[in-house]
Amino acid sequence: MKNDKYAFETRMEVRDYECDIEGIVNNANYLHYIEHTRHLFLRHCGLSFAEMHQKGVDAVVARMNLQYKSPLRCDDEFMSCLWIEKQGLKYVFHHDIFRADSDELCFRADVVLVCIVNGRLGDSEEYNQAFAPYL
Repeated sequence: MKNDKYAFETRMEVRDYECDIEGIVNNANYLHYIEHTRHLFLRHCGLSFAEMHQKGVDAVVARMNLQYKSPLRCDDEFMSCLWIEKQGLKYVFHHDIFRADSDELCFRADVVLVCIVNGRLGDSEEYNQAFAPYL
């Protein structure tokens, strides 16, 4: 599962209300998992999503590519891992979610974020500096 390409990882657990009638995690909840992972990564980098917004800098999702591999179920523990790259003004977050007990890949996503700086598409020096060690 894990290798040196990941810049950040966190362990989580599926809660019963995240599952649908089939007993598996509803597809939309994977988006919550990866968003929470990105926000934890921001904190790890010394940034606050809320503080950046107050400064007029908003990182917003522009595009997602999602791949559902193997379903998670109630009480499953999993690892949410990410690595990041920069492509022009875009930050591309590559997310992998693995079942903790078997390292089985459950979900994969590529999420493209851009920064809106004072209402306009732009580059954020604060994000660039915070992410530099991971690019």
